[in-house]
Amino acid sequence: MARGGFNGFPGGGGRNNMMKQIEKLQKQMEEMQENLANEEISASSGGGAVCATVNGNKELISIKLDKEAVDPDDVEMLEDLIVAAVNEAMKSAESKMSSQMGKFTGGLNIPGL
Repeated sequence: MARGGFNGFPGGGGRNNMMKQIEKLQKQMEEMQENLANEEISASSGGGAVCATVNGNKELISIKLDKEAVDPDDVEMLEDLIVAAVNEAMKSAESKMSSQMGKFTGGLNIPGL
């Protein structure tokens, strides 16, 4: 082991510089997560009959229904359209977050991120 180092990491100033870089990366990731949390992602189903909007935290924030989609004799179809739109919006939000996080992790699969 090199003097002042540990497992290939330099000792002294090199370690301080590395810690500063990690802190900078962490701050950038937090800012990106905050920006994504405020972003709205929408998806529709049934040719636009149902539109679901979620935020970057994957919280459902709105559902819009076309009046023609509301058929009292076919509630099951409306329910299916809602589920499909919400699921697609959630997938889009997850995809967007994964894409943004990939910029910081370099494609590494880091649990919890």
